[in-house]
Amino acid sequence: MKVILTEDVKTLGKVGDIADVAEGYARNFLLPRNLAVEASAGAMAVLQQKKKAAARKEALALSEAKDLADKLSQTKLTVKAKAGGNGKLFGAVTNGDVADAIHHALSTSVDKHKIEIKASIKAVGSYPVEIKLHKGVIAQATLSVIAA
Repeated sequence: MKVILTEDVKTLGKVGDIADVAEGYARNFLLPRNLAVEASAGAMAVLQQKKKAAARKEALALSEAKDLADKLSQTKLTVKAKAGGNGKLFGAVTNGDVADAIHHALSTSVDKHKIEIKASIKAVGSYPVEIKLHKGVIAQATLSVIAA
């Protein structure tokens, strides 16, 4: 019997996969627990529509990420931090500070966990920053740290 998985099943596959299983396994285990639905013509059409919608959504997210990456590469980000007379900061610039700088510069929020700072920023100056926006889309930005 062919079924379409509605949940991830460890031994069969992931959501949306079509699996050929024994009729008893489908009727007694998968169908009652709503782990799968019978692979009828209507269910197959719905599955195809869901896959097309997911592909469109993924393409839209990718294009938005590329646009944001272009904007970030052209924008100079600035963070004000308290510093001593020799240019050393009282503390360090964190990913959250960089996310706030992006929000102020572009009015766009970026998750602070997607921002990667190569070395700890503990002095006034300019530093390269990488922002992972999407699979395969990494934006390079320059962060200027100035004394407040």
